[in-house]
Parts: sequence; C-alpha cells; structure tokens
Amino acid sequence: RTGIDVGGTGEGALSVEELRSRFDAVVLATGASVPRELTVPGREATGIHPAMEYLTQANRLVEGDWIEDPLSAEGKDVVIIGGGDTGADCLGTALRQGARSVTTLAIGTQPPSARDERQPWPIHPVLFEVSTAHEEGGDRSYLASTTGFEVDSEGAVSGLEVARTRFVDGTRVPTPDTATVLPATLVLIAMGFTGASEEGLLTTLGVDITSRGNIVHDADWATSVDGVFTAGDCARGQSLIVWAIAEGRSCAAAVDEHLMGVTSLPQPVRPGEKPVTV
Repeated sequence: RTGIDVGGTGEGALSVEELRSRFDAVVLATGASVPRELTVPGREATGIHPAMEYLTQANRLVEGDWIEDPLSAEGKDVVIIGGGDTGADCLGTALRQGARSVTTLAIGTQPPSARDERQPWPIHPVLFEVSTAHEEGGDRSYLASTTGFEVDSEGAVSGLEVARTRFVDGTRVPTPDTATVLPATLVLIAMGFTGASEEGLLTTLGVDITSRGNIVHDADWATSVDGVFTAGDCARGQSLIVWAIAEGRSCAAAVDEHLMGVTSLPQPVRPGEKPVTV
C-alpha cells in the first residue's frame, strides 16, 4: 500500500506497534536517503538544495500534485554538484524546466571513452557516459572542487566558487590559486548518500545501524530485531538498482524460510557480495 506513513501521526499513518502486531515479518527496503553534505562557506544560502528534494518535487508536479512555492530551474543559472545518475536526472529536469544555463561539476577525472586494458571483460568498465539528458544540453566540468558559495544581499546564492582538483596522498583537494566563480542561482547537491534515515521508523523499531548508516543484518538478511529483515541500499549502502532487485529476491526467500521453515524461491545473491573487480 502506498501513501502509508509508518510510525507517523498524521492521516493514513500506521504505528510501528500496529505494524508488528499485524504482520509476522517486516522487510525494510527504505533506501539510502540521507544526502551527503557539502560543508563550505556560504552553504547556508537559500537556493542550495539536495538533489532528491528537487527531483521529488518535480515528479510530484508532473503527477499533478499541488506544492506551495515549488523549486524550479526556470530562467536560472543551475549548477549541479555531482556527475552521477542523480546529477544527470537533475540536468534533464532543469533543462526541461527552462533553465538559462546548467553546469555539472564532477570532482574526479573524465573517464575514458573506451574500455581500459586494466578492466577486461567481464568486469564492468568505467566509461565516459552520455545519457539522454546530456544529449539535451548543459556543460560538464571535471576535476572541479567546490570551495564556497557567493551570497547576495538577500541571503540567496548568486555564485559558486570552484577550483581545480588535485590529489594529495590519495585525497582529492582543491589546487591553490585556481578558483573561479560560476554564476549560480540554483545549486543542486548530487554527491550521493550516507545511509538510511534513522528518524522515525528505524529508531522506533530499534534495529542496529552501522557507523556508515546502514542497517545491520546477518547472512539471512535478518536485522537485530526478531522478524525484521532488510535489503537494498538501506542495508548495502548506495548502489545500483540491480543489486537492490537481487537482494530483494534473496531477502524474500529468507523471509519465506523464516515463516515456512523451507523455501523454493531463488536467492540470486548473498549478503555482502560485490561485483567482479580487478
């Protein structure tokens, strides 16, 4: 059922106590929704938002939901911090909303356009990817380290200070005396996620959480609370949807065995499995 606030108090809410009393098993597949922050001067300015806040509102507007004062890129200079899939989603959305300009910043180097010999088949290679959103427009900048924001007299972001990235002892840091300022009236932070939100449901259930913000589970996908299981990004950490799908199927088999004593359901992966790497 959608639209159910488990652990909430508003209309349509379902208490954790009622959830546990009605169901013999619960699977937590809430994702890794806590955004990674950027702590640089000027971050407190208005007009700087986590990417998912922006994308969620955009999807709701398309579905016809009413949102008071929604975020919009129309007529704005947009800077997206983060060169991954979430950043690409922000790019496409901002362009279609009529942004004046859109620039995507990535802190790393631009990947090669062809498979590197150090990543032979069947390893999934790291390649320079051009999504449909990138084909629509916008600029992309690599080795870009955000060092601060310019703020206007009304407290809104007006520019983004960016320096060239260098590597010192394996750490990415800004190169001194290389900073330039990009016009920016809407900044979207798409730097990934740090784990599952512990507020509400997870806190009330009392499941153990790792230092990295992931839900602790054993080899059978079971959490520290009896009858509660977990799978996907909230357990693995931010990853690809194919891992969440595979873990969900394996977790379903574990729940079936927990309830019935035996299962014939497929178990595509085991907890902690990783992709093929060199």
